[in-house]
Amino acid sequence: MNRTTTITTGTLRVSDATLHYEVRGEGPLVALVGAPMDATFFAPLADLLAADHTVLTTDPRGLNRSVLDTPEQDSTPGLRADDLSLLLEHLGRGPAAVFGSSGGAVTALALAVAHPERAHTVIAHEAPLNHVLDDPAGRDAAVEDIIATYASGDVGGAWVKFLVNANIPPAPDEESGAPAERDPRQVADERFWFLHEMRETTRWRPDIAALRDGPVRVVVGVGQDSAGQFCDLTSAALATALGTEPTVFPGGHIAFVDDPAGFAPRLREVLNGG
Repeated sequence: MNRTTTITTGTLRVSDATLHYEVRGEGPLVALVGAPMDATFFAPLADLLAADHTVLTTDPRGLNRSVLDTPEQDSTPGLRADDLSLLLEHLGRGPAAVFGSSGGAVTALALAVAHPERAHTVIAHEAPLNHVLDDPAGRDAAVEDIIATYASGDVGGAWVKFLVNANIPPAPDEESGAPAERDPRQVADERFWFLHEMRETTRWRPDIAALRDGPVRVVVGVGQDSAGQFCDLTSAALATALGTEPTVFPGGHIAFVDDPAGFAPRLREVLNGG
C-alpha cells in the first residue's frame, strides 16, 4: 500500500440516494467498481494505480456509506450505471476506463450500453450473467431459491447454496452453515445484497449489439484460477457473443482483493491495450 496516497472523499446527491466516493492520484481516470463490494475492498489496488492514474472508487447504492432514501429499494445494474455516470460527470475528468468485477462488471457493461460517452474502455471481470448461458430460467430459479433461503433466516444455508450455484468449493465454516462473525454493517450489506441486489444483477440481459458495435472498448476478464466456476462460464459465453476471447487475469474471482500487488500489473497492461 502506498502510504503517501492522498484520498479525497465526497458525496454526490442523486435523485434517490446519496453516494459515497473516493478519489486518489493524478493521471488518466480509471474507476474501480464492485457490487456488492464497496470502495474499501478496492483501496489497496486503488493505491497502487494512483501512482499514475486518477482512481475513482465508490460504495454502490444501498451499501455501506451510499444511502438510499428508500432502504428497501432494489439495486439494478441500470440504476448503478446511472449513478456511475453521474459520478464520472461530477469529476469532470472523463471519459474513463472502468474496471468492474462481479456485480460491478454488470454495472460497467450497463454503463457502456446506457452512457457510452462516459467510458472509453470497460473491463468486465467475471460478470455473473444468467442469461448468457443455457437454461436461464433454471438459473434464475436457483437464484430465487438462494434468496428465499436467506429471507427465511437460514443465512448459512443461503451461503452454501450460493457457493454451490457459483461452483466455488465452500470453506469449512461455510460447509457447516456457520458464517464467520461480522459487524452490523457487514450484516446489513449482506442482507441488501441477498434481498435487493442479487436478483436484478444476475438477470440483467446484455445488449450484445450495443456492446459489440458501440464506441466503448469492451474487455471480458476472467480469473486464471476460476476455471469451471459460474463466472468463468459466463465470461466465456459473453466473450463468444461479442466475438472476442476472454482476457485472463491472475488469481480467482476476488484476486484484486487477495493479491492487489499481483493483480495490478496485469490490469495496467489491459488498461494500456494489452
